[in-house]
Parts: sequence; C-alpha cells; structure tokens
Amino acid sequence: MPRNIDMTALRSFVTVADTGGVTRAASALNLTQSAVSMQLKRLEENLGQNLLDRTGRTIGLTSAGEQLLSYGRKLLSLNDEIYSRMTDDAFEGTIVLGVPHDIVYPAIPRVLKMFRAEHPRMRLQLLSSATIRLRRMFSDAECDVILTTEQVCGEEGETLIEKPLVWYGAPGGTAWQRRPLPLASEPQCTFRRPMQSALDREGIPWEMAVDSDSTSTVTATASADFAVLSMLDGTSPPQLERIAHNGALPDLGSFKINLYAKETARSAVLEDLIELIRRAYQAPQLALTA
Repeated sequence: MPRNIDMTALRSFVTVADTGGVTRAASALNLTQSAVSMQLKRLEENLGQNLLDRTGRTIGLTSAGEQLLSYGRKLLSLNDEIYSRMTDDAFEGTIVLGVPHDIVYPAIPRVLKMFRAEHPRMRLQLLSSATIRLRRMFSDAECDVILTTEQVCGEEGETLIEKPLVWYGAPGGTAWQRRPLPLASEPQCTFRRPMQSALDREGIPWEMAVDSDSTSTVTATASADFAVLSMLDGTSPPQLERIAHNGALPDLGSFKINLYAKETARSAVLEDLIELIRRAYQAPQLALTA
C-alpha cells in the first residue's frame, strides 16, 4: 500500500536543516519548538530512519537526512508551485486563440493539452477561421493570439515556420487525374487563389467541385475522392494524404505560418501559451516530450 510523505513535517525538517536548529526553524515557521520537534519525530518514524544527528552540541544530518534533504527541497518547491498556480487569481481568466482551420492539426491539440496541464484554472478558447477573418478579429481586439497562413508577415507578427503548399486527396485516390480537375475549397481559404492561379499558368482546366463554408464538408468530399485540395505540407487530417502526382500538378509555392500576439500588457500566462505554440511548430519533437 502506498505511503505518503507528510509535507508539513517535511517542511519543518528542511527548515531545521537550513536554519541550523529547531529554535530558529520554529521561529521561521511561526510554530512552537515542541511542535517542530514532534513533526521531526513523526517524520523519522514514518520513514523508519534517523534523520538528525543529535549527539553533538548542534543538530546535524545523518546520511539518510542528507539524502532526504535533497528530495525534500524538490518536493516542497513543486508543492509551492502547484499551490501558487492553482490558487493565484493571475492564472484565472480566458485567452482567445485564433487558428486557421487548415493548420489546426497536428500542432494545436498538443498545445491545448500542455497549456491545460500547466494552467488548469485558465480557459483557452480556440477559434477556427480563415486568415483574413482572424486578422480582422485581432485588429478589433477580439483575439489575444492568432496564427495565420500568409506569403508575407506583417511588421507586428513573427514567422514560426515556412512550409510548401502541396496537393492532398483521398488515400489511393484518382481525382487528381481527372480533367477538369475537381477542386474542393472554402470561399475565404487563403490557398484557393494560389491553387487556381497555378493551374491556369499550366493550362490545366479545373472546376470547383466543392465550394463550401464548412471545413468538414470540404475534407469529407476530398477524402471520398470527389475532389482534391491544397494544404501546407504535414498539416492534413488523417483521412487525406499527399498526392504523388510526379509533376502532373503544378508547384504551389510556400506559405508562412505567422504568429500575432498582443504587445501591451502581456501576462505570464499569455507568454507561456506563445512559447508552447513556438515549440509546437519550430521544435515539434520537444513539444511532444515536454
């Protein structure tokens, strides 16, 4: 059966070790000397170890006490951090994060999970929309942080990564071989015009097979092999795969994933979120193991 460390007694032990005696520790902890002594005795009995060397004129630590002191400091530090984060009003409230729906996967779910673990009292509201709308909402102070997919980055933003825009379709699908090429896209999608323009330059006829404001409709239709679409490399949902067209479809260039965040009155929590987002896109292997 698991046994638990008495954190109050552990704090008394660490304080005695740091101050050099029970009297000083009692004063630092605002306790009586007898209360501190009882806690030390209870801790020793609980662990079945003599932690203090009482043979000299001053109290010293036994080898077991020295070992516990190292662990004790770590446990108390973690305890105090948890208590501070869970009770501090500074870690309460709502942060609004705007992300284009076509780059939500795979990074954003990891960001949400890690942010929740670090700030359980905060509410992180995710808004998914087109880049043009997110930029407008950010300008109107309706979002605290937004990500965008753009070919350039505004002066107030930072580029996290640049990725190629590539063709996606149903696994093993043949829609990409049809002419006119059936396209699936949302009207406000940032990639819509570059996709159409690239086909026009190559003289490849196309038609809008799916023209819907619903991301799920666009994705579902493409995954059923009714059409193809363009997405940034590595950001597709599992029901789509990159098309191995061997040059039959034109190159679509690249886009930047940019981050825009409030510059005034940034809180520590907002800075934590921004750093999680940076890591998710710039060092995904660290984001997975953090």
